[in-house]
Amino acid sequence: MIKKISFNWVLLLLPLFGLFLFYSFSNKPESTCYLVVGKQANKTELNAVEDFQTDIKKALSIKVEVVSDIKEVPRKGTVIVLGTPESNALIASLNKSHKIEITATNPGPRGGIWAKTILGNNRKIIVIAGSDVQGLQYSIYDFSNDILGVDPVQYWTGKEVVKKELKDLFAFENRRIAPPKVPLLCYFENDVDELANYRGNLLEYDWESYTEMINSLVRLRYNAIQIFDMLGRPEFFIRPEYKDLTDYQVDVAYVEKMIDYAQSKGMKVAIDFALGYQIHPMSADKATCWQDYKEDWITAWRYYLEKTPLRKTDIFILRPRHQVWDWEYESSCGEEKIEVFNKVYKAFGDLVDEYKPEAAKVLVCYSDGMEMWNDGFRPPKDWIVAWSDHGFGDFEHLPNTTDNYNFGTYMHAGYWLNHTVHNPYPEKVESVMKEMFSTYDADKFCLVNGQNFRPFLLNIEAYSKVCNNPDTFYAQSFYKDWAERYFNEASAKYAVSSMKVLHQAQKERIGYVQHLWEIKEAISYLSNSPIKRPGKSPVPHDYTRVENDLEHVNRVEELIALSVEEAKKGLQKATSNKTFYHDYIYLPVVLYQDLIRFERTLHKMAILKKQYENTSEEKFRRDMNKMLPEARAQLEVIYINRKSGDKALKWNNWYNPEIRRPNNGFPTFEMLDKIESNLNTKS
Repeated sequence: MIKKISFNWVLLLLPLFGLFLFYSFSNKPESTCYLVVGKQANKTELNAVEDFQTDIKKALSIKVEVVSDIKEVPRKGTVIVLGTPESNALIASLNKSHKIEITATNPGPRGGIWAKTILGNNRKIIVIAGSDVQGLQYSIYDFSNDILGVDPVQYWTGKEVVKKELKDLFAFENRRIAPPKVPLLCYFENDVDELANYRGNLLEYDWESYTEMINSLVRLRYNAIQIFDMLGRPEFFIRPEYKDLTDYQVDVAYVEKMIDYAQSKGMKVAIDFALGYQIHPMSADKATCWQDYKEDWITAWRYYLEKTPLRKTDIFILRPRHQVWDWEYESSCGEEKIEVFNKVYKAFGDLVDEYKPEAAKVLVCYSDGMEMWNDGFRPPKDWIVAWSDHGFGDFEHLPNTTDNYNFGTYMHAGYWLNHTVHNPYPEKVESVMKEMFSTYDADKFCLVNGQNFRPFLLNIEAYSKVCNNPDTFYAQSFYKDWAERYFNEASAKYAVSSMKVLHQAQKERIGYVQHLWEIKEAISYLSNSPIKRPGKSPVPHDYTRVENDLEHVNRVEELIALSVEEAKKGLQKATSNKTFYHDYIYLPVVLYQDLIRFERTLHKMAILKKQYENTSEEKFRRDMNKMLPEARAQLEVIYINRKSGDKALKWNNWYNPEIRRPNNGFPTFEMLDKIESNLNTKS
């Protein structure tokens, strides 16, 4: 009896269940988001919309479709209209009817809007639009970051997206996105060894790393990239240190593919037309006398422009220096270098105008180029002049006049002297850049050297923020906002504290790689051997060199210990993105501390050696020998921690000493063997 009643109930419920399924499927469009693009949308617009489609899918569990006609959109569903007044007729119509405000001049180039408005059928829609394609890009990527919570550098940080609800798409106030202060913000891929090496193919970006770097840069509002290392810098195929690593050969087809990808993402491609690249190298002998080899220089430039992917250059860069090696131009035929480069820039500028008249031209006044400018060097008036920092965000020289040229800056988010561990300095970014903008109007261009990118994310983003809007960039709030984007409030506080102390430890252009040089000085003295230098003559061993390092390394040791302590406290309190906290905040300062402890031990041994030399007392030599096991143990720790490295498996092998950039070398156990042999050899 009970079974019969139960079966009858099932029969009664079946129609209701069918009705439920009918309404469920008929209402399905409500959980669909339609991205409406214009029929005139170009490849870069569609690329940004595809990114947005992916971002929405990360943040919401809904279906997302891209359509090119509002008439194709069902009555139910969420609608986001994307494009420019030129590419999307609906945006142009909404603007004409004053439902939104967006034109080519309002807000202006690289500007855009977010807006909520109503269509004629009372349907609420979202409009994300730009005055131009780049304005659309940044309007989209800002929306992804601020509303959807998609980290602009997610690939590098591993920050997961917290799931949202459909209503969250509308949780914003209408926004006008003003054009950036600096119209050309260019990233410089330079000294990229770790990024190019860590996945196995030495000195060549793997495609994923390169494209993800570009993707992140675009989201950070960089709209140009200077390709440099990947053209085959002379070190790669000439210097013994690199030849020992690999038989380097530039892949020209791959370079072109890289250029094409950057341009497909809306980035301009900048190239320094130096003449030493393996893509078409000129003999260094011809780079020291313009008057005798002028035609060779021009012929080489023409070859670039006619026979290589460099024909696709959008921004032409030239430094007033040696055109094969990056050092000062010293004429081998009695020329005066300012006179030489007044002629060089005129000749090269004429060549650019012949091949790419619409392109930008930038004089990067690196190093002695600033002195040359102040002494009267002047390119033609259509060159942008980029004033260069000294590597760590400050200037050794300032212009005595801008002479009514368009001025910009060349800044370092990272520098070769601190290549392994970053020097976080948002405070410098704020004070120095605001001063350059206000005093010298140096806001027409900014080139940011990001070295191997991943360790320097903080400074790279800080330069982006200040170049976008210096009036709203404040270092302290940037620091806080950046840390709390990834970590809980308690761990973020310690992350910022640790990074601030890390910055204090790197005064006077000191960084991890500079300490490697100091270690070479100590090892040279302790082993009575000369210091070998790439491309230069060896330097004799000398205690004075070591003595000059003693005081500041002692101070660095104390500061790094404090930085590690603060980072460790934050790691213990981290509840979210703990892996990123370890890899970006904690691990770098631990690696720095490992190196400093080793250097301090070598310094103590050097002091004992000097005392032995002055007195011939055997106890000093015995004390040195007693310290060798400690030095060996400390060097072992350096290798262990660098090889174990990051907790994120993606970055496995990044810090491996065997594939690091060979600038300033790296200490080895064989070097300690030489020290031991020297200590036990009686003179």
